[in-house]
Amino acid sequence: MKTRTFKAPSGQTIRFTELGFGTAPLGNLFRALGEDEAQAVLKAQWDAGIRYIDTAPLYGLGLSETRINHFLRGKPRDSYVISTKVGRLLKVCKPEERTGIGKFFDTPARQEVYDYSYDGVMRSLEFSFERLGIDEIDILFVHDIDVFNHETVERRDAHVADLMKGGYKALVKLRDEKVIKAFGAGVNEWQVCEMLARQGDFDLFLLAGRYTLLEQESLDTMLPLCEERGIGIVIGGAYNSGILASGPVKDTNYNYAPAPKHILDRAARLQATCEKHGVKLVEAALRFPLMHPSVVSVIPGASSVEQVALNMRTLGVKIPPALWHDLKAQGLLHANTPHDG
Repeated sequence: MKTRTFKAPSGQTIRFTELGFGTAPLGNLFRALGEDEAQAVLKAQWDAGIRYIDTAPLYGLGLSETRINHFLRGKPRDSYVISTKVGRLLKVCKPEERTGIGKFFDTPARQEVYDYSYDGVMRSLEFSFERLGIDEIDILFVHDIDVFNHETVERRDAHVADLMKGGYKALVKLRDEKVIKAFGAGVNEWQVCEMLARQGDFDLFLLAGRYTLLEQESLDTMLPLCEERGIGIVIGGAYNSGILASGPVKDTNYNYAPAPKHILDRAARLQATCEKHGVKLVEAALRFPLMHPSVVSVIPGASSVEQVALNMRTLGVKIPPALWHDLKAQGLLHANTPHDG
């Protein structure tokens, strides 16, 4: 497994595997995994050489982190990189009031409480340490401080203001005291990444779905700013919630909802061009973000041993440079898209 060495603006060095492991499926996202099945998925990604693991309290309302605890026990701490998230605290509730009904299955009865304050960050980290069973966490991402989750620009901006007045100071203190190596935000929109980068000293952003084969608007201003400042990018949602893996088929998803016609049409053009070059759409989609110099890892999820193997095979396919030139010539890639060849 190829690695990428990232030197954070703070001076810390972190070594990422190109392919990381997004662990939302371990939190029973969309379907319940048995404990043996979850541990088998973790073993498969480890055996494949994947050494970057991303998790969050939200994933299974603590379940993902506790399953990782079981797997990592006894493994040398310097043999992997792990990130988790802050911004939500979990409180005990009645089963019928839990967060994520219909999305996460067979989870603890917990309810999310957004908290971007100084104390909220410190408490969230303490709880994650307990659930993970480790005494070092490499990266903390502020989770979902975006319009997608908070519904309006005004609410998002209010949470950003709360973060910068409180939680940001906690993150800086934790990094200065070397409790963590780096911090950033894990979000579904590039705009808030740019906002945060201009307001504070962030090391990394985990950007889901906004720098993919299907869309590259983030190349206008946000990614150039990150490249200029040495901010690293972890890419989540490389398949835009499904359409770049399945292709433009009936009932496929884009951005966590059924894909609209204009997205289906664009995906169809992408797929046709890929096939002309002997490449599957999913293969081009997984390789695409890794060509940007700021990207340190791409983290597709996997809910089975077979999906881990498929991710490895998909990333291993060599993509002819002519494909990227063809896509750019057709206007299917941003004019400033960096690419091989």
